Amino acid sequence: MDNVLTKRVSLVELFYDLVFVYMISRATGLIHHLQHGIVSPVTLAIFALVVIVFINSWMVQMVFTNRYGKSSWTNISFSFVDMAIVLYMSNAFTATFDRHLATFFTAAGLLSLTLCLQYLIVYHQARDQVDRQISRTFALILGLRTVALLIGGLSPNGVGITIALIGIIVSWIGPAFTGKYTRHRPIIFSHLLERLTALIILMFGETIVGIADYFTQANLSIFSILIFVSVVNLFFTYIVEFDHLIDEHHTKETGNLMIYLHYFILFGISLFTVALKFISEENAQPLFTAACLFGGLGLFYIGLVIANHYNRIVITKPVMACFAATTVAGFVIALARPTFAIFTATVAIVTLLNAAVLTAHLLKNN
Repeated sequence: MDNVLTKRVSLVELFYDLVFVYMISRATGLIHHLQHGIVSPVTLAIFALVVIVFINSWMVQMVFTNRYGKSSWTNISFSFVDMAIVLYMSNAFTATFDRHLATFFTAAGLLSLTLCLQYLIVYHQARDQVDRQISRTFALILGLRTVALLIGGLSPNGVGITIALIGIIVSWIGPAFTGKYTRHRPIIFSHLLERLTALIILMFGETIVGIADYFTQANLSIFSILIFVSVVNLFFTYIVEFDHLIDEHHTKETGNLMIYLHYFILFGISLFTVALKFISEENAQPLFTAACLFGGLGLFYIGLVIANHYNRIVITKPVMACFAATTVAGFVIALARPTFAIFTATVAIVTLLNAAVLTAHLLKNN
């Protein structure tokens, strides 16, 4: 039987996460404001770009710590430097492609450089050939992203921005093709799972902040309770999947699938969060609001279904069908009667049904 490796999440890692609380708030702030009843495609594109850069950087740092992180002054110093850069990056973008984006690219390039240096240090210190291959590959990916982002930052024109975007996309999908090396130095799955769930909790924290306006003396109503219940249902569904259905004792895993499926969940929660604000705004276009609300739920449930790969209790096709049918039905009902009351009631029912079905599946097979 394989020995299951474990690793404790350090206090430095948790402290590092604090800057991402602010980052999440600043990033989701981009899509909290409507223009002519919708969020403009440019703003949505910048939001996606910013989140990918931030979260990909967080993921790379997390994977590095999982495999090679030690409580050394070098690693701790890099963490504090990265925190400062992330704080600056969080204030270095706006909702338009302007000079601020060039500043963001420059700061992101510096963050990529620090991550690249950490892998270069491992490369020069490692004696094992596998570790040298892994560190060299990730250093190359991060080095390319560093150069591309710095070009985008120092050349704030069409060509520079294009090069930066290519660098971001390549470095985002690049780790997915490192399996031939990383499978020989498997991820510590329990640590990976704990770090990713902590990130999702931060995202739900932003959701709680987003619905806080419904719990004032002026706004408190039965609909406030329904909105809160919807958030609780979604969070409970995540708990059932990643705390009860999943097998946290996996070995010989690269962790790539687990990392990428969380992008569905992250973007799903973000869309769900902003939609809970839009449903109370009279100038919001019903189609756009419903698409954000139930599209966010759809992305969230897709992430959960993909996570089935790691489950000890497999999510069956009837459960998946329930996720799909309720989400689509909720979208249709919300479009048919796009009122605040219908939106809140429908999303509460959809999330409650799916949470109940998944819980029943757990209890039946546990």
